[in-house]
Amino acid sequence: MNKQRSANKQTHYMDNKPMEIYLFIDPFCAECWSLSPIINKLQIEYGDYFTLKYVLCGNLAVWNKRSGNLGKKNNTYQSQNEQRSYTPHLAAISIKAAELQGKKAGIRFIRRLQELLFVENADITDINVIQQCAKHVGLDLEEFIRDVYSQSSAKAFQCDLKISSEMEVNEMPAMVFFNENIEDEGLKITGLYSYDIYVQLLTEMLERFPKPAEKPPLELFLTNHPIMASKDLALIYDVPVQQIEKQMKKLQLQQKVQKIHAKNGSFWKYNMNCL
Repeated sequence: MNKQRSANKQTHYMDNKPMEIYLFIDPFCAECWSLSPIINKLQIEYGDYFTLKYVLCGNLAVWNKRSGNLGKKNNTYQSQNEQRSYTPHLAAISIKAAELQGKKAGIRFIRRLQELLFVENADITDINVIQQCAKHVGLDLEEFIRDVYSQSSAKAFQCDLKISSEMEVNEMPAMVFFNENIEDEGLKITGLYSYDIYVQLLTEMLERFPKPAEKPPLELFLTNHPIMASKDLALIYDVPVQQIEKQMKKLQLQQKVQKIHAKNGSFWKYNMNCL
């Protein structure tokens, strides 16, 4: 994949990190949600080597068709079909609005939006749910609502669609690895693979073996990722699921976590009041 980055986005390597990874997601994509623990583990162990950029992707034909209205509020003259078409875009563009309050704020918002959909079975096309999500992750709510309907968010979303099209991302999840040599081609991987495959790609692009950082204590990790499944924690910490279950049950007895049963399985929810 040719690395034509300067034409469609601005690339800045922060803290002299030698790699940049573009992560293409759709907030409604279950496999994108399944990739989350792998991304978490990559950031924990090798976050010193790369910056991560989330790029919204999806059904490009449909999203492009409706994106012209993203910077405008719905009006009473829209047909019901148009409004139904608009709602998934509202969820997507809300992510771009959240990112206007900072990269970390945007990532927190994406994670919470996915939790609402896949764990709590909430309707993330509902503006009230979107507002609650923004409030939950600490965004300036007044600024966020204003940005949801702004041209800035609409243009940012269009930019994501353009990047997805130019990099020929048609399936999700997808990741494209770039090194600091702008003349080198990027490496694209589509779908879900074992964690070792992503580390192998990172090593290949770095042309050396990166040294993994130490993992944080489990409770410290949970303060930043309060809703997690046992199998995902087991993947991140390289331990059997039974060992994670034992640790979480101890925390449950201390009333630090509670087990929640959702449509997509069972999850542990950390009690932020313990902090």
